[in-house]
Amino acid sequence: MKRLIRVLCLACALSLFLTASWADETEIIGPHVRIEEAAIRVSTALSLSKKSLGELRNGISKELTFTIDLFRVWKMWPDEFVVGKTYVRTLRSNPVTTEYRATSNDGSVIIQKKFKSFESMIQWALSVNDLKLAQLSDLEEGTYFVRVTVESRIRKLPPVIGYFIIFLPENEFKIRKDSAPFSVGSRK
Repeated sequence: MKRLIRVLCLACALSLFLTASWADETEIIGPHVRIEEAAIRVSTALSLSKKSLGELRNGISKELTFTIDLFRVWKMWPDEFVVGKTYVRTLRSNPVTTEYRATSNDGSVIIQKKFKSFESMIQWALSVNDLKLAQLSDLEEGTYFVRVTVESRIRKLPPVIGYFIIFLPENEFKIRKDSAPFSVGSRK
């Protein structure tokens, strides 16, 4: 029994180490927040690791979930979630026919595109430009920040496998980055 526990602990540590090493090369660029036309606008991008880019070039599809959230900062309490937006981007390439396709789904609108080059697909699919996150009139006076979270699922495993093999990672990577805090409204 003790040996089984040791093996499981070792497997958990190894899977965490491997997942962390993959995420080291992948990073979020931004988020760049600006207040324009009485709205909070966010732009961000993702820089994938060479390994992930190589897998995409070789025909392995990827599903990336971008979550962009606005939080209000509180001194004595946990930060308050205000509003958020989620995009699911699916990237597929066929190295034989050199066909590149990407899909973006925000829950209400699905955009499907074909690209002539791998680089143009990557540029479109890994960036979120000028997202109108919130109206200033809807926000209370205070200090806010934007959190961008990006995750990539390894593959869709049946739920039963996750129950029995709990140390098996479900995400290829999951990273997040916060913007600098900014003030909304007049401070007295």
